[in-house]
Amino acid sequence: MTTLLSFLFVLGVLIFVHELGHFLAARRLGIRVLTFSLGFGPKIFSVKRGDTEYCISIIPLGGYVKMAGENIEDPRAGQPDEFLSKTKWERFQVLIAGPVMNILLAFVVTAVVLLQGTEVPAFEDEAPVLGGVVADSPAAKAGLQRGDRILTVAGEKVPTWNALNMAVGIRPKKDVTLTLDRAGQTVNVSLQTTSETKFQIGSIGVLPDINPIIRSAIPGDPADKAGLKPGDAVMAVDGERVLLSSDLVKATSRNAGKSIAITIRRNGEEQQIQVTPVLRDKRGMIGITTSEPTRSFKPGPLQAISLSAKRTVEGSGLIFKTIGQLLSGQASPKQLMGPVAIAQLSGESAQAGWVALFALMSMISLNLGVLNLMPIPVLDGGHILILLLEGVARRDFSAQVKERMLMVGFALLMVLMVTVIYNDLTRISWIERLMPWRN
Repeated sequence: MTTLLSFLFVLGVLIFVHELGHFLAARRLGIRVLTFSLGFGPKIFSVKRGDTEYCISIIPLGGYVKMAGENIEDPRAGQPDEFLSKTKWERFQVLIAGPVMNILLAFVVTAVVLLQGTEVPAFEDEAPVLGGVVADSPAAKAGLQRGDRILTVAGEKVPTWNALNMAVGIRPKKDVTLTLDRAGQTVNVSLQTTSETKFQIGSIGVLPDINPIIRSAIPGDPADKAGLKPGDAVMAVDGERVLLSSDLVKATSRNAGKSIAITIRRNGEEQQIQVTPVLRDKRGMIGITTSEPTRSFKPGPLQAISLSAKRTVEGSGLIFKTIGQLLSGQASPKQLMGPVAIAQLSGESAQAGWVALFALMSMISLNLGVLNLMPIPVLDGGHILILLLEGVARRDFSAQVKERMLMVGFALLMVLMVTVIYNDLTRISWIERLMPWRN
């Protein structure tokens, strides 16, 4: 139920804001609006105010604003309050208002989320210098080493770990070339990324130079008795370097009843502490909780607005770049998500709290706004393209020409919908098992 309600909330807000943009622009320009609908299909609720019928329809995957004289085939009286009676510039303003509202919503919501503050990985804005390489990973097989700094992925500069994860993440199961700085020497290596998680995220198996931090120690348990304290950074176990919390768990799990030497860093100094894990649930445990190092981030209002604007611009650029990579085959269409995946993410985000849910809403709103500007007939961008072509031709196209263009756009949209729904279904394990070609 949480998943369904959160999905309907996110989708409802995004659709309402988008259609509100068209509605407000039309009303500002004196265009008569006949219908403002959230959803498609049969109406389950409607009320009329003035010339406009406001309604909620049964299929929640969209919405529409119906304006008087909007299409050539619509009944027209040649009145100045009809859509096609307005100039191309005025019609352009109405068409672009929906996507712009979604982009503005993303900007506002991102600023609100940033104002709440958060804990972020300590390394995400640092240069991608390798602290470790996962065994048997693409990076290990390609010979990447600790201390290597990754400069580019497929020719794309990656100045930070965040940029590296993004560049690799959108290229699952792809052959890529990495440019490295190894002790002052430039080295090029080629490898094939792997695909991780149900969302097909690309990975090469490299880790930053970090160590897990002890967050708490259970009183009376081995770690507490040995003198381990919250804030200690775990460097190694029995001389074997530790990068992630999972490395520490593996080391303690296999040593129940045996004394192990844990090297920690406390107040800038390293020291070694002997601990003997106790057997619990068939594995060794020392009674601590750990996490990767993070830093607190809580901007002021002006900084939140500035950062939100920056992220909105960067996010828009990334969407266009990803579309280009999809068209060129560099990115995988398997990463595209449809309504089922969005519903799953909405439910997971809602369980994590309203900040996570609003962060997801911001991301989807930005995608919706930018994608609606794509020059595909049926989308707002397609109608804008037709307006521009008519402006260049200095004449309006006939109803037949526009209908053909819209049919092409509809076909492209259907191919996209089939792709994303197929992707969604393959992420549901019991449905994927019914697809023999994927087993």
